[in-house]
Amino acid sequence: MKAAADGAAREQAARVAAALGEDAVADWPGVVAWARRTFQASFHDRVAQLTHTFPEDATTSTGAPFWSPPKRFPRPLDYDPADPAQAALMQAAAILKARVYGVGVPAWALERTPAGARAVADAAAAVAVPAFVPREGLKIETDPKAEGAGGGGGGGGTGHADPGEDLAAALARLDTAARALPPAFALAPQPFEKDDDTNFHMALVAGLANMRARCYAIPEVDALAAKLIAGKIVPAIATATALATGLVCLEAYKVLALAPKPVEAYRNTFANLALPLFAAAEPVPPKKVEHGGLAWTLWDRWTIGGDPTLQQVLDWFTAKGLDAYSLSCGPCLLYNSLFPRHRDRLGRKMRDLAVEVAKLDLPAEGGRRKVDVVVACEDADGEDLDVPLVTIEF
Repeated sequence: MKAAADGAAREQAARVAAALGEDAVADWPGVVAWARRTFQASFHDRVAQLTHTFPEDATTSTGAPFWSPPKRFPRPLDYDPADPAQAALMQAAAILKARVYGVGVPAWALERTPAGARAVADAAAAVAVPAFVPREGLKIETDPKAEGAGGGGGGGGTGHADPGEDLAAALARLDTAARALPPAFALAPQPFEKDDDTNFHMALVAGLANMRARCYAIPEVDALAAKLIAGKIVPAIATATALATGLVCLEAYKVLALAPKPVEAYRNTFANLALPLFAAAEPVPPKKVEHGGLAWTLWDRWTIGGDPTLQQVLDWFTAKGLDAYSLSCGPCLLYNSLFPRHRDRLGRKMRDLAVEVAKLDLPAEGGRRKVDVVVACEDADGEDLDVPLVTIEF
């Protein structure tokens, strides 16, 4: 965080400090109180602050209405334990918070019924929350492209980061919170699983989304519709990956077959699951380069052994009728004939140059025994030739 020292690092430090400090819970009443305060901060106070800073009749510096499409003027939500949607959200939030912090959940709170949710909501209603007092002069970032935008613009964040707090103060809070942790303290992350209706994950997602939609007068959806929307987001990556893996395996069977297969036996497949469209075509053979009686493609690899010096590597190419004028290892340039100072490296071992210039970790004994370099070459006529990747063995 100190190395980054930007707005994102400050917000990250503040969030972690809050998770270990003021938002940490040790018992079920503390969990319920956290859920009630989070609802108040996310769906009432932050929205109320936004509408206070930018009233419905607010205008921009050019005189245009601030709340013009696509912006919607939001309305803060008042907590109502009798509202089934709010009750379900409070139940899911409290249970998941308790699981993260290893707090026991009463059996009555785990009942997946309206009565179970209402019981948690009624307990949350008994929590005292401070009355909202708007802050004057608070700057809310309205440019979506600005760094850290979105946290203060309408209840999208958690509200843990104080806009006036710098990184040093956030890290100080984090250090104080960490020192106060009990021995062997550990949080328990809850991996998202939408298809298990008993884990309250989708209940939390649907509840948060519907409360956000209610603030902006957007139609709400039921739990099944929310699951379908979430299903289009989460499994899409796994589905596409599985498809690509299957197609690769089909080609691997051909490679592993005992009888050699011609290139026409393989297939290059383009797949688009959204259309859906599947197009298979024969792959194009790799380009073959011929020079001085040699022939190669970029699939080949040249190996130079014997722990050579830079000059010996250049001589190796000269013997093949090639002028190697540049050698690179990763992003680092080991040699280029245009730089006079690089001539001082000609008598040095390639291994030493890889350690000194490319900053590779090459132990003196054991471990890595070779390094790959990219070589740029010209023929006798000064024409560039693409040569394979070169492996230098020590």
